[in-house]
Amino acid sequence: MGRAAVVLAGVALVLGLLAPARADHMGQPSGAAGDDLRRTPVVRAVQAVSPAVVNITSARVEEREVNPFGRLLDPGMISPLLRDFFGPQGKRRVTRTSLGSGVIIDGAQGLVLTNAHVIAGATEITARLLDGRQFQAELVGADPDFDLAVLRLAEARDLPDVPMGTSADLLMGETLIAIGNPFGFSHTVTTGVLSAVGRTVRTEEGTFTDFLQTDAAINPGNSGGPLLNLHGQLIGVNTAIQQGAEGIGFAIPIDKARRVVAELLDHGFVSHVWLGLWGQDVDQATAGYFGLPAPRGLLVTAVQPGSPGARAGVAPGDVVLKVGDYDVQDKEHYLQLLRNRTRGETVALTLLRGGEAVHLAARTEPFPADMAPELVWQRWGLRMGPASGRGLAVREVRPGSPAAALGLAPGDVLARIGGVGLAAPADLAGAFVRYRLRNSLMLVVWRAGRAYYTRLNV
Repeated sequence: MGRAAVVLAGVALVLGLLAPARADHMGQPSGAAGDDLRRTPVVRAVQAVSPAVVNITSARVEEREVNPFGRLLDPGMISPLLRDFFGPQGKRRVTRTSLGSGVIIDGAQGLVLTNAHVIAGATEITARLLDGRQFQAELVGADPDFDLAVLRLAEARDLPDVPMGTSADLLMGETLIAIGNPFGFSHTVTTGVLSAVGRTVRTEEGTFTDFLQTDAAINPGNSGGPLLNLHGQLIGVNTAIQQGAEGIGFAIPIDKARRVVAELLDHGFVSHVWLGLWGQDVDQATAGYFGLPAPRGLLVTAVQPGSPGARAGVAPGDVVLKVGDYDVQDKEHYLQLLRNRTRGETVALTLLRGGEAVHLAARTEPFPADMAPELVWQRWGLRMGPASGRGLAVREVRPGSPAAALGLAPGDVLARIGGVGLAAPADLAGAFVRYRLRNSLMLVVWRAGRAYYTRLNV
């Protein structure tokens, strides 16, 4: 009796000690030990960062023609005869909303980083946090060339924010985490790996370089949301997906985003940079002369004195073949590659000079806006000034210039150059730095109370 009781008591004691680690009815560990196994680095990162992720709703007011058939017919399917029969129906103002994501980068100031296309054209921006709090947001600054925007949440204080990482030491194949608002499903978490760095993506808006590529699921509504490493650090801003593909998403590296954010906070915009090179496309005959297998690159025709290109040693007659790691296709592509750079970056240039490859390094500088009026005079033949209404007024036309050949005259008003509207002299500098190498420019000119579309050949 005594010995049997001791054995049974010992068994009971052992079973009691093991009880917290017993398997549940599904065969899985339970209690603290099970929780520790489930709390993977991904889980810890998501729990730490999710409170700083916001769902963004952008509202924009649009005018639409009234459809006399209501919902029975699409307005585009109504024949002109029927539209004439019913007469003018007028327009109505409707509010259209779109969804996106963002991440709080400064909780003390309520600053949110997102994509510029998420809030483009918005008349009202609302941000909702994981805990249900909702804030109206105001735009601090945005730049479509980098597709980044900074918002400030009104009356927000002491918010959670995301720790910043770096995109300089990323490892191919390392696990990444995306959090966002795809299709309105708030705070959706997806995981994947880093598939590639330095990707170039061409869209209707232009060429974007230096993207991170990941196979973490990114869908409409994820734009502007964070891409995280396993430490829960922000290493990218989710931006785009490859249409028609699965598992191919792109993000802006955080190192580039931080430079853009700094300029947006300091100035409200990102300065256009330049190297001071003037040039032209390489045609077939020129390619043959230089021994190039195909027409590509920028043939340098002049270098602005005192510019970054001049200090780096670029000379007329050089052919710019690469900017950084990217092959230059033509002069427009060269400008697009520079538009993805910020001030103070060191850019590696690969040149063809005398049949040999030459490698130089130039440090980008903001385009000198105070030089724009003189450069516009030299290149296009125009002196401009404020107009009483819209646009900029033509004050003087240089004889023999492209503007003179077009027939522009003092008193004309330029409302737009290419895609840049002209409301102030600073807009002229922006238009010039964007289109300075173009051979042809589309202008909107007001004369005698009427607007004309015309082309300036340079």
